[in-house]
Amino acid sequence: MNGTTALTDTSAPSVPMPIPDATGIYTFPDDLDHAHHQWTHQLLTRHQAHDHQVIELMAPHSGRPHFIELRRPTGRPVLALEPHHDDFALSASGTFLAHPRPLTVATVFTRSTSVHPSLEDAYSTESAVSRLRDREGAAALAPFAATRLALGHKDAEPPYRPYDEGRLAQITEELRAIVAAHPDAELLAPAAATRHPDHLLVHDAAVRLGCRWFWEDLAFWSTYALAGCDQHLFRSRTRAALVPSLVDVTSVVLDKCTVLRMHGSQMYPARKMYRPIRHAWTAAADLPNSSGTYAERFYRTESS
Repeated sequence: MNGTTALTDTSAPSVPMPIPDATGIYTFPDDLDHAHHQWTHQLLTRHQAHDHQVIELMAPHSGRPHFIELRRPTGRPVLALEPHHDDFALSASGTFLAHPRPLTVATVFTRSTSVHPSLEDAYSTESAVSRLRDREGAAALAPFAATRLALGHKDAEPPYRPYDEGRLAQITEELRAIVAAHPDAELLAPAAATRHPDHLLVHDAAVRLGCRWFWEDLAFWSTYALAGCDQHLFRSRTRAALVPSLVDVTSVVLDKCTVLRMHGSQMYPARKMYRPIRHAWTAAADLPNSSGTYAERFYRTESS
């Protein structure tokens, strides 16, 4: 499925956008955290004044309240196929905060034992971790008025191995049924810029289903993004078939921070979840005419 996005800008927040200074990334999270706190306070004030456009989100693990404007989707529907509960939020949420479209998110690997090391005693079973991550996914997608679908597969555990071809075939057929139920939707999936077998599997399944629009899924995988060997593997695998494009998300970067606090409610300290914003700052350097401070990178295949 291919098509163009119907984009309409939202108003930019009045809080100044933080920019990493000459000392690099080390002071950046504190600046961003301060800006996000100011923005949250502005939204809290509007919420207390009964502005129904502002909704309250509760971080699933910490229970801390946050506030964000509810989006009003328009245009062609989108069906996003994500490996795990956090992948859309990490890599593509800024674009859909700035340009809301009717959204359905199908998550393939929804059973997990992966949790922050400090919380392994509190979430000691697969069911406990999976429930937490499901609640984080629901909170992260709430501002988008998105429909959520869960396939119920178990995610891969280290040491990682190539995915099983039989599993790919099974998951492809499960996703095919979902795609068939959304005939008007444009497909969106990970580009599999990482070597994670779950990302590779969902990417390959999406390609089999005709997907031509992909997000750059490396915001939380800085070593993959920076390593020349991994960049070479990605370029070799895609063989220049994917054409990169960038979306300016500067106006909504603080709202994306709120989304990240939902998906990563277990992260400590909170600033550790800002790595996707740091990546968005570096990606913006490639924006045409140097416009914008933060951007998300996507890829499209050429239409036949």
